[in-house]
Amino acid sequence: MRFHALGPSLALITILALATPAVAESAAAPGSAVNSDAQAQEDPGRGDAIIVTARRRQETAQEVPLAISVIRGDSIESTGNFNVVKLQQLAPTLQVYASNPRNTAVNIRGLGVPFGLTSDGFEQGVGIYVDDVYNARVAAATFDFLDVEQVEVLRGPQGSLYGKNTTAGAINITTNQPTFDFEGRAEVTVGNLNFKKAKAAVSGPLSDTIAARIALSSTSRRGTIFNVTSDRYINAQNNIGLRGILLFQPNDNLSITLSGDYNRQNPECCGTVFVRTGLTQRPLARQYEALAAAQSYRVVSRNPFDRLTDIDAPLNAGNIIGGTSLKVKLDAGPGTLTSISAWRFWDWKPENDRDFTGLPIVSASQNPSQQDQYSQEFRYNYAGDRVDFVVGAFGFKQQIDTQGFEQQGAASSRWNLTGALASNPAVLAGLTARNTQFLKSTSAALFGQASWKVTNALTIQPGLRINYDKKSGFYQRVVTTGAGALLTCPQPTGSIGPAQCGVFTPQTSAPSVSDWNFSYDLNANYKVAQDVLAYASYAKSFKTVGINQNGLPLDAAGVPIATAGVVKPESVNHFEVGVKTQFWDRRATFNLTAFRTDIKNYQATVTNGQLGVLRGYLANAGKVRSQGLEADFKIRPSDRFSAYVNGAYTDAKYATFVDAPCPPELAGGTTVGAGQTPSAPGTPGGLSPANCNISGQSLPGVSKWAVSYGAEVNTPLTLLTTDGQLYVGFAGNYRSTFSSNPSPSVYTNINGYALSNYRVGFRSDNFDIYGWVRNVFDVQYFDMLQVASSNVGLIAGQPGDPRTFGATIKFTF
Repeated sequence: MRFHALGPSLALITILALATPAVAESAAAPGSAVNSDAQAQEDPGRGDAIIVTARRRQETAQEVPLAISVIRGDSIESTGNFNVVKLQQLAPTLQVYASNPRNTAVNIRGLGVPFGLTSDGFEQGVGIYVDDVYNARVAAATFDFLDVEQVEVLRGPQGSLYGKNTTAGAINITTNQPTFDFEGRAEVTVGNLNFKKAKAAVSGPLSDTIAARIALSSTSRRGTIFNVTSDRYINAQNNIGLRGILLFQPNDNLSITLSGDYNRQNPECCGTVFVRTGLTQRPLARQYEALAAAQSYRVVSRNPFDRLTDIDAPLNAGNIIGGTSLKVKLDAGPGTLTSISAWRFWDWKPENDRDFTGLPIVSASQNPSQQDQYSQEFRYNYAGDRVDFVVGAFGFKQQIDTQGFEQQGAASSRWNLTGALASNPAVLAGLTARNTQFLKSTSAALFGQASWKVTNALTIQPGLRINYDKKSGFYQRVVTTGAGALLTCPQPTGSIGPAQCGVFTPQTSAPSVSDWNFSYDLNANYKVAQDVLAYASYAKSFKTVGINQNGLPLDAAGVPIATAGVVKPESVNHFEVGVKTQFWDRRATFNLTAFRTDIKNYQATVTNGQLGVLRGYLANAGKVRSQGLEADFKIRPSDRFSAYVNGAYTDAKYATFVDAPCPPELAGGTTVGAGQTPSAPGTPGGLSPANCNISGQSLPGVSKWAVSYGAEVNTPLTLLTTDGQLYVGFAGNYRSTFSSNPSPSVYTNINGYALSNYRVGFRSDNFDIYGWVRNVFDVQYFDMLQVASSNVGLIAGQPGDPRTFGATIKFTF
């Protein structure tokens, strides 16, 4: 179990609602669906201000020298982006990919975690925080937002203001807090695909000093893929959430907040469809088309957008996350002392089809996990006339237990073996690997940041962090044959044993490591004019040391390589310059940011080419570089119209990675020896390199160009004696082509696409009803593509949502 503290170097953002009608508030929200820096500002037309406390004092986001995007809760609801995975449609610098809740990657500017199967042995580069509490398990990204006030996306390293260090950025989710005035809200949504969502929240006083808030949410939707084998739709939505908060405020100087939440998902998920095949270095007789024909197998559809599959293994994505936290704030003289104590848990119960076909090749694949984390953070912030500072201490403790189970099926011998063994199903049928693993992780840190106002225009802001991490892991794989006998390796030649060892090899490892890190940052900002702020920043950061928690690669003799157990920490150098502007009486804003991040010892997922030994393990690549430009523009000439455009150009590449996993078109043959080169794909007896040099190629999952845009127009209307507004809103986003494989491949490039969403409705002070259509043009696109194991050339994928439509009604009181 582990101690984890509150949110990281995040900008905590609160909405200070001034005296304005509720109609004006709701009128502005949909039009500012992505309130990036440009939107986080005073808005005379709206009559309120969004205030950030990133530097531990209240100021508008336009005055804060940070690259930050702020998305209001009502904008999230109106655009249908109900979790972090969907949030990337509103934030162009955010990339989120999920083959299932556990194997989810959340990146900013292309950086964060390696693309592929998740390992518990490394840290997230993008932190997810809910009410200042860090969520160590990235599966939190797949849960519905519950009673959310707003979401902030911070770009670049965070570490000198909050407890947990993150190298790529942070997502800070702020929920609505208890109030001493009674209030409530309810929302019901219905749509096609049997979509049903219900949400409710009630808040009010229990006494003069105690207030409470409780919120509920339930979502369900039929799956978007039909499985002809089970005769059911799969990849459904199934989410229930509950959050309760108690606030004790005996006086103006002290507040104590106790909160708890429970979130559960249990959909039949997550399956794939056939997308295509591509030639590899394997002989033609050992590639997908020939292997499928040899077993008289014909996939149900070769058009992925028929949304049909025939996968035969059971599917499940049982996912439970919850916890409690206690936050104490005490105003002490010129500063404020804050304590945040938290416990969180995660329970993961998956079932997967890892061969992506209707053949019984892999008959079962599952790695259920249970995680507990504990955290404690103390910090003190001081505000003076010329100098402000924040100092803090942080502790985090975590334990993860995993019980893996994978079993080969009756078709595995034909699919994976050659010669006479391929004709004997009993060689691999029932071959079973049971994995037992645990991780214990401890982290402690001291951090601080100061802000020195050199003049009324110039401010210098240095920060530093001292961090200690310790990780201890254990991994054991026990293999049994179909007859139930314990398998040991190596096996004598001439028997079926070597073939079995080539699929599942028993091993035991217990990597352990501890490490100290020192990081720092420096920001200088200058107020060129009243509404023009220029800034430049540098951060020297790190991503903590990691361990290989899913087993180790083997050497030529079949012995685990012990030195591969530890993965060196990443070393990060980050540079950023930006300008924030407001004009036209602050009815318009335009912000521009340029950045470059260089990472040495990038933690990447690689494979060693051994069938079944490992699906992947962690190793250090040479260098990675991400650089680009980001622009945010918003205009709101009146209460009747608002529009925004936010764009990002991101050039994220492997600067040096000379021994990377080969893409599928160069994999699957005999290892290339000295002076040899790979044959053309599909050449009998083809040679493939043990590793490939992908230096200079793009990082996975990153579009060079990404844009989000939207607008809303409204007009006064009286409906059945109720005064309100008729409104029409639009929100869209575009992404250019990106790779869906760690090593770029022509087989796994996802073409660029643009999605368009519309809504039209009527709202009053306490009532809102609207109809919506998402992906209105029914664009066919993929969320991600996956390369099937065994290097047979099969590419599977998960299509993005088709056109959906429905209606929503909301009440407030």
